Amino acid sequence: LASGPSDELNQLASQSFVWLVEDLRDGRTPMEARRQWFVVDPDPDRLPTQGLLDKAVAGTPGSVAAVLTGLSPVNPDYGKLKAELALANDPARRKLIIANMDRWRWLPQALGKFYLLTNIPEQKLRLTVNNRIIKSYRTIVGKPGRTATPQLAEMVEAVIYNPTWTVPQSIVKGEGLGAKVLGNPAWAKAAGYKGTKGADGVVYVVQQPGPNNSLGLMKLDMPNEHAIFLHDTPARELFAHENRALSHGCVRVENAREVAMTMSMLGNMKTKDDIPAIQQEVSAITAGGKYTRYPLANQWPVYLTYFTMASDVDGKMTSFADIYGRDKALENARSSFVLAKN
Repeated sequence: LASGPSDELNQLASQSFVWLVEDLRDGRTPMEARRQWFVVDPDPDRLPTQGLLDKAVAGTPGSVAAVLTGLSPVNPDYGKLKAELALANDPARRKLIIANMDRWRWLPQALGKFYLLTNIPEQKLRLTVNNRIIKSYRTIVGKPGRTATPQLAEMVEAVIYNPTWTVPQSIVKGEGLGAKVLGNPAWAKAAGYKGTKGADGVVYVVQQPGPNNSLGLMKLDMPNEHAIFLHDTPARELFAHENRALSHGCVRVENAREVAMTMSMLGNMKTKDDIPAIQQEVSAITAGGKYTRYPLANQWPVYLTYFTMASDVDGKMTSFADIYGRDKALENARSSFVLAKN
């Protein structure tokens, strides 16, 4: 700087700008350290680095700062965390805030006008419109370890009423359900299970629709390679538990029938006059007891996230238990990444 303008100074400034763009837009945690993270972030394609650099240097004074500020997530929680960081003096609290600010950068800058969001540590689902929570529901999420719920961003394409459940092999074989179904037909029929043995010797088990179905009376059809979705459950007494990390990975939703009806209406109504007809149709489907896929003309994004510090459903900034032990790993990975970059 003291030597005045030069090619070397220009190169150093450009490299610093590029690194800062990447940190603010994409986060400072390398992908390999984001445990069970399967979200595709469109921001690098939507806001390409070279385009941002060109905009910054070609603009008026102050445009560099404006470009960088414009990369921040627009969700109100990011702003709240930033305000909390400015006031925090405790090192542990600062690390917690910084980690969760970075998690917001991993997601799309804007989540959309309307969406469903599950914060796994909070164990709740929020139906959100214009960043305002319309309704919240308790959830049951995956047990820590092998069946922890992954972090996803998918689209709800339909509501499935009276679903069947194709039991995963981790349960059919790993927990002995297949042998039990084939060995005890009377019990299997009472529980609604149908088992078949393929030519390859593999046992396949499908639970039919009914009051005992493990998916309850509905599931949200959000196709993904991990076979994770939101669904009902016949074991509704579990929602009264404080710790609800109890599932095999999918997210069970309290008052799931209300969620299903709400999604069916919001996903298909053109005006409020359509609501009675949709309600009547869905009620008939539910009462019929047959597997029915009810498509949504307006598909909803759904985000399965992991924030250990966030606004609770009442809007208060709150810390949540790190049920999968991810904060320390994230902190270590970020520290190593920063050292490597420097």
